Amino acid sequence: MPTRTARTAWNGSLETGEGQVELTSSKLATFDVSFPKRAAEEANGFTSPEELLAAAHSACYAMQFSAVLGAAGGTVEALDVKADVTLAPDPAGGFRLSGIHLTVSGEVTGIDDAAFQAAALDAKANCPVSKALTGVDITLDATLER
Repeated sequence: MPTRTARTAWNGSLETGEGQVELTSSKLATFDVSFPKRAAEEANGFTSPEELLAAAHSACYAMQFSAVLGAAGGTVEALDVKADVTLAPDPAGGFRLSGIHLTVSGEVTGIDDAAFQAAALDAKANCPVSKALTGVDITLDATLER
């Protein structure tokens, strides 16, 4: 399996510095990062490790959920997955990810809601990004659209 690479160039202190995150493997984009923007409610054109992690988790979960639904006999027409990653102060000092909330709705035929819910939980437990983040509380809301 391949290894994917991203790179960050940072200039300045934490409080006043800025950087650029480059998606090196795909060469698709470079994104600006800044700690003041990371800690603010409005990102105003800057991304953050939490947003990039949310993107990775939502994509990984969608792929895993699609595979689990297929194995359960479902036919996936569409999945819409959102990941909310929250940064919070760590009581031990610094910051930590205090939680990740996955929200998924799906148009899937060939299975009932109970099978959909079971597949959603299976995918949450077995998506590689979820496995990598076992130290973070990950919650889930799953809705089967009819």
